[in-house]
Order: sequence, then structure tokens, then C-alpha cells
Amino acid sequence: MAAVAALLLAVLGLLPIANWIAGGHAAPWYDERLRLWLIGGAVVSGLAAVVVMAARRWPTIWSSDGWGRIASRWHHTGRRGDGAIALAAGVLYAAVARGVFAGRPLLTDEVIQLFQARIFAGGRLWLPASPHPEFTSAMHLIDWGGKVYGQFPAGGPAMLALGSLVSAEWLVLPLAGAVSVYCFARLLRLIEPRAGVALAALLLFAFAPFVVFLNGSMMNHSTTVMWLLVASLALGMATRNAQAAPRAAFLMGLAFGAAATIRPTDGAAFAIPAAVWLAWRAWRGGWKHWMALLWSGVGVAIPIALLLWVNWAQSGHPTEFGYITMWGKSHALGFHEAPWGPAHTPARGLELVNLYLLRLQLYLFETPVPGLLFATGALACTRRLTGFDRYALWGSGFLLLAYFAYWHDGFYLGPRFVLPLAPWLALWTARFPAALAERGASREWQRFALTAGIVSLLSAGLLLVPIRVEQYRDGLPDMRHDADATAESNGVRDAVVLVRESWGEQLYVRMWALGVSRVESFRLFSRLDACQLDALLTEVEQRHGGAAEFIPTARALADTTRRLVRVRVVGDSAVHLVAGAPIAPRCMRRIRENQAGFTSFTPLLLAGHGGNLFVRDLHARDSLILRAHPGRPVYLLLTDTTAAAPLRLLPVALDSAVAEWRADAPVPP
Repeated sequence: MAAVAALLLAVLGLLPIANWIAGGHAAPWYDERLRLWLIGGAVVSGLAAVVVMAARRWPTIWSSDGWGRIASRWHHTGRRGDGAIALAAGVLYAAVARGVFAGRPLLTDEVIQLFQARIFAGGRLWLPASPHPEFTSAMHLIDWGGKVYGQFPAGGPAMLALGSLVSAEWLVLPLAGAVSVYCFARLLRLIEPRAGVALAALLLFAFAPFVVFLNGSMMNHSTTVMWLLVASLALGMATRNAQAAPRAAFLMGLAFGAAATIRPTDGAAFAIPAAVWLAWRAWRGGWKHWMALLWSGVGVAIPIALLLWVNWAQSGHPTEFGYITMWGKSHALGFHEAPWGPAHTPARGLELVNLYLLRLQLYLFETPVPGLLFATGALACTRRLTGFDRYALWGSGFLLLAYFAYWHDGFYLGPRFVLPLAPWLALWTARFPAALAERGASREWQRFALTAGIVSLLSAGLLLVPIRVEQYRDGLPDMRHDADATAESNGVRDAVVLVRESWGEQLYVRMWALGVSRVESFRLFSRLDACQLDALLTEVEQRHGGAAEFIPTARALADTTRRLVRVRVVGDSAVHLVAGAPIAPRCMRRIRENQAGFTSFTPLLLAGHGGNLFVRDLHARDSLILRAHPGRPVYLLLTDTTAAAPLRLLPVALDSAVAEWRADAPVPP
């Protein structure tokens, strides 16, 4: 089993298979990275060889028991030592959350989950929908059927809601990361008898850059890993102490259930082999093992029942998650049509798994050599697996198999979908020198491997990680704007703030407001000339029509549309226009507005201090929202086209705005 895992890691983690399959996902950066790996490998190998030769000539420079003494001291400190390392890791995660990510959600997924967390913290499961949802719609935000709520499973937002209650949402994931480190430390004491290997694995996991950065974000992967490690620790206890097995199995079930309420696929991937293991023990053992199996099921059922209740309250169906409500069954696992882009096939699934493991080579440790090299070598050298080793390998395999069957490329701060593999990869990485010894490798080869690993990690920490920090610190500038601070500094309170967004985004949300699904809106946007789409939307809006009227007309128009070209308006903003066709004055106005500056509305779902109401600017349709809030001052929020430009608040004179709307399009009655 270990040899099979090593072979899969070697093939899928080192070879650019995605680049060899035409028409799908690819790793265009692979050739450059391979050159860097070869150069880095040569430098690391050369330095390691020098150290080994020096140690041969001057044996005193190599203290063979130095790390052993440190590990022994850690082992004897027990919970205090584990807590100290977890605390240090948590402080680092918190520093990254504030210093690198500004304590803010920077991805739409994070924004929507935090929006839902605040709904939960306010004692509700959903908010009442606005009669004009186009002003506050966002990707991944469901706003129909009279309800507004996020598409993600309830567990992730529920974790963030704990931070919302104490106005410290940015601190939730650093704390979850610290708990993960502590649980992994306690687990290592159960499953890894070599203190030196256990301590190395703990430090590799706790301070791996991939783990550090995700624990500083607001993504739900870190809280999932926390619950998976709580469950793994409880499983370790249940399989080692028959007397305590029922209590430990109940805790294990609760933790697996909690993980499933956050990311159902991840929870199931590791819960299934754990359940099989407990069932096998029950079949071979006494009534204590049967009780453990029973109580594990009770534990799982409690959080799952809560999840089903929330689903029922939100979507009306206990087993229907928000993302299925929004995107349909094409969002689910399997090989079928995807919500957007090409259909998901086994070939595309293989490409994605290949990409995840290739990226892990880069992002896990940020070393100048492939990051999974030592873990692959340890698996290849291992002669015998423990029961817990088999459990971890089966869980990891199920996780990769699940994402093989999932259509979306989960990339943010690295291959985020495979974060649950990080503790087990850290353990196998730490085992490599010992695995070499078990295979009869000479002392020189063991020293060479250990020195190469240390040099790689030092290179990462001193040279490569600082580059990644700067990259993340400067990334996604439009999501970092603090609109509340801008309003406060300008003395703006109790105002309606119109947020100028890109023309393409405006077209999307206007389709959504008519009841057009997200999937259909993606298809129509890519098949229609933006001017034609804008005109058709205006026509249907003026008649107070809906999707039933709009979609057939739009599809018929798309079937007769001539060759489209993708036109980049400014930055990443782009629309489709008929090649060679004249651009109508109304459309030129939209393009010039975008060239003057715009910002993203999604992060402003979380703004609104000082009584300000942030809504999307939709030109003539703005009259609908202004009539609902008479007497309020009106401002326009936008930025210059420069990425680092600050937000600007401009007062809006309503008489001038109405005149402009009338020149642009009829004002809705």
C-alpha cells in the first residue's frame, strides 16, 4: 500500500500529465519550475555533500544526538510542550492574518461565508430578500424565494460566527490552526514512537507555509482540518484503549460530523475508513468495540442533523445545499456538465489531481526542491505500515478520489482542496531519514538526506517565503479597500452610496434580478454582444418582465449573433462585442465609465457602519433604490484604474443624475 502511494505521488506529483492531455487544464509554469528544481537540487545536494564530507573528516561537527535530546525534552514536557508549540503557531497565524491579509476576506468565498456568519451571529438563518436584489446581488449569494443566504454549507460560517460575536472574525482561523497543531501533537505521541520523528513532523506541519497562509485566511479548509485532526486523535484513542473506546468514538463521530458540516467531501473521505476500521474491530472484538461503533454513529448524527435542519430552513430540502440550489446538480461530484466551462470528464479529473500534487510540491514547504520528495521517498522505503498509517493513506486516497470527480480547480494560496493531506505529508517527510536507515542505507546517506532537508527548509525560510509574503500582501488590492473607513474620513453618514462596478458585472446582476440562473447567465453573457444584451435587459425591465420572457429572446438573439470578440475594457474587465460592428452611444458611455474607474461590490456586502447603505450603481435603475430611501444624501464610490488607487467618494447631485439617466435610458416608472 505504501509503495502504491509512493508511485502515485511520484507520477502525479512530478510529471506534467495535465500538459500532455489536450484541451484541458494545464501547468504552463512547469518547465520553468523544473529548471528551478534542477538548479535548487544541485545547490542543495552540493551543500549537503560538503557537510557530509566535513563530518567524515571532523566527526565532532555533527552531533548525532543533538536533535534526540531536544525531542526527548519535548516528549517529557507532555501537554505543556504541545501547548507551547501550538501557541507559537497560533501567534504566527494571527500575525499573517493581520499583517499579510489585513484581517479581511480577500476571496468571494470568504466574503460570502463571513456574510452568512454575521447572519448566524444575529440569530437568523437567512435574511429577507430585497424586492430589487440586483443592487446587492453577488456570486455565491442566493437571493431568491424571499430569502438571502450564502451557498456554502453551514458549518464554515458557523465557525466564523464565533468571531463575529466578539468582533474578531479574523482570529477564528488562527485559533483553529493552533488547535489543529495541538491535536496533531497529541496524536503523534500515540502513533509515532520515535520522538525525533514526531517532533519534526509536528514542526513541519505547524510551520509549513501552505498551512500558515491558509490558517491566516478566512477559508473553511482550516476549520475542516481542525475537526479532522480532533477526529483522528479520538480515533487513535479509541483504537488503543478498549475501556475508553466508546467515549473516544463518540468524540470522533462529533468531530467528523462537524467537519462534514463545513466541507462534506473532506469529512466523508476520512470518516469512511475510520468507520470501516471501527466496524472491523467490532466484528473481531467484544461488546466494547460494538459500543464504540454505535457511539461513533451517534456522534456523527448530531452535527449532521443540525446541518440538515439548516438546509431545510434555507432551501426547503434537508439534503439540498445552497450551491445545488444556486447551480443545480451540475455542481455536484461526478462526470457531467459543469456549471460553467467545459463538461467534467475523467481526463479533466486526472488533470486536476495532477495539478493539485504539482502545486503541493511548490506551496507546501516553498523549498527549492520538490516539497513531496521526502514523503515520496519515505513511502517507497517503508517496509511495514501501522493500522493508523493505513487509515491515513486510505483517507488521503479517498480525498484525492473525491476531487478527481469534482469539476472546479480549487486554487487559492495553493491547492486548497488538499490541505487535509498536509499533516500526513509532514509525518512522512519527517520519517524519510529513519526509513532510509530501515532500508540499510549508510550513515553518510542518512546524513546527506537530513542535511539536504535542513538546507532546503532554511532556503525556503530565508529566501523564498519572504517573496511569497510580499506576493500575498500586495495581492487582490480591490478586495482590501475599507469603504467604511473611507466614508468615515469623508464625514459620510446615513447615506446611499452607489458603488460603480464593471459593466460586465452590471449585466450579470441584471439578468439575475430577472430570475435568470447563474448558469444560464454565464452562457448568455459569453454568447451575446454586450450592447445587445444591455438593450434587451432594458427592454424587459421596462415591461417588468422576467426570465420566462428574457431567456427565449436572448437565446434566439445569440443564435443569430455574428462573430464575437472579447474586448478588455480596463484591467480584468472585459465584455463581448460583435466584431466590426459600431458601438452605440449608450455602450460607449459604459465603456468610458469603466475606463474612468470602478471597484468590486462583493466585499461591500460587509460594509455599512455609520448607517450608510452600499448598493450597486445601475444608472437609471438607481431611482428604484433612492425612492425606497428618500431624503438620504447620495454618493458615488469608485476607484481609479490603478490597482493601488484608494477609494473615492463623490457627492451625487440628484437633478444632474436624473438628467443623465433620461439621456441614457428611460427612468423606470
